[in-house]
Amino acid sequence: MKMNRQEIEKKVNDILVDKLGVDPSEVKEEATFTGDLGGDSLDTVEVIIECEHEFGVRVNDEDAAQCSTVKDIYDLVEKLVK
Repeated sequence: MKMNRQEIEKKVNDILVDKLGVDPSEVKEEATFTGDLGGDSLDTVEVIIECEHEFGVRVNDEDAAQCSTVKDIYDLVEKLVK
Protein backbone atom coordinates (compact mmCIF):
# COMPACT_ATOMS: atom_id res chain seq x y z
CA MET A 1 0.00 0.00 0.00
CA LYS A 2 1.84 3.06 -1.27
CA MET A 3 1.02 6.26 0.59
CA ASN A 4 2.56 9.69 0.58
CA ARG A 5 3.92 11.39 3.69
CA GLN A 6 0.87 13.62 4.05
CA GLU A 7 -1.52 10.64 4.06
CA ILE A 8 0.66 8.82 6.60
CA GLU A 9 0.78 11.88 8.88
CA LYS A 10 -3.00 12.33 8.76
CA LYS A 11 -3.70 8.70 9.68
CA VAL A 12 -1.07 8.66 12.44
CA ASN A 13 -2.48 11.93 13.82
CA ASP A 14 -5.99 10.42 13.86
CA ILE A 15 -4.66 7.40 15.77
CA LEU A 16 -2.88 9.64 18.31
CA VAL A 17 -5.97 11.80 18.88
CA ASP A 18 -8.10 8.67 19.33
CA LYS A 19 -5.71 6.68 21.55
CA LEU A 20 -4.31 9.51 23.68
CA GLY A 21 -7.40 11.70 23.80
CA VAL A 22 -5.43 14.80 22.83
CA ASP A 23 -6.57 17.77 20.81
CA PRO A 24 -5.45 17.57 17.17
CA SER A 25 -3.61 20.89 17.59
CA GLU A 26 -1.29 19.23 20.15
CA VAL A 27 -0.05 16.64 17.64
CA LYS A 28 3.13 18.12 16.20
CA GLU A 29 6.19 16.38 14.76
CA GLU A 30 8.38 17.26 17.73
CA ALA A 31 5.78 16.27 20.36
CA THR A 32 6.81 13.40 22.63
CA PHE A 33 4.31 10.72 23.63
CA THR A 34 5.11 10.69 27.33
CA GLY A 35 5.90 14.38 27.81
CA ASP A 36 3.91 16.55 25.43
CA LEU A 37 0.98 14.22 24.74
CA GLY A 38 0.65 12.82 28.27
CA GLY A 39 0.85 9.16 27.27
CA ASP A 40 2.74 6.38 28.99
CA SER A 41 4.67 3.40 27.67
CA LEU A 42 1.48 1.35 27.32
CA ASP A 43 -0.12 4.12 25.26
CA THR A 44 2.93 4.13 22.99
CA VAL A 45 2.58 0.37 22.46
CA GLU A 46 -1.13 0.77 21.68
CA VAL A 47 -0.36 3.50 19.13
CA ILE A 48 2.23 1.24 17.46
CA ILE A 49 -0.23 -1.68 17.35
CA GLU A 50 -2.93 0.54 15.88
CA CYS A 51 -0.46 1.76 13.23
CA GLU A 52 0.34 -1.86 12.37
CA HIS A 53 -3.37 -2.56 11.80
CA GLU A 54 -4.06 0.69 9.96
CA PHE A 55 -1.10 0.48 7.60
CA GLY A 56 -0.79 -3.31 7.29
CA VAL A 57 2.82 -3.32 8.50
CA ARG A 58 4.79 -5.13 11.20
CA VAL A 59 6.87 -3.07 13.62
CA ASN A 60 9.66 -4.95 15.38
CA ASP A 61 10.33 -4.29 19.06
CA GLU A 62 13.64 -2.55 18.40
CA ASP A 63 12.03 -0.01 16.04
CA ALA A 64 9.09 0.49 18.40
CA ALA A 65 11.48 1.24 21.27
CA GLN A 66 13.07 4.03 19.19
CA CYS A 67 9.77 5.88 18.81
CA SER A 68 9.51 8.72 21.29
CA THR A 69 8.15 11.55 19.14
CA VAL A 70 5.36 11.88 16.61
CA LYS A 71 7.97 12.33 13.86
CA ASP A 72 9.55 8.99 14.84
CA ILE A 73 6.22 7.27 14.12
CA TYR A 74 5.79 9.12 10.81
CA ASP A 75 9.30 8.11 9.72
CA LEU A 76 8.88 4.49 10.78
CA VAL A 77 5.53 4.03 9.04
CA GLU A 78 6.80 5.78 5.92
CA LYS A 79 9.79 3.41 5.81
CA LEU A 80 7.61 0.32 6.28
CA VAL A 81 4.90 1.12 3.72
CA LYS A 82 7.35 1.72 0.85
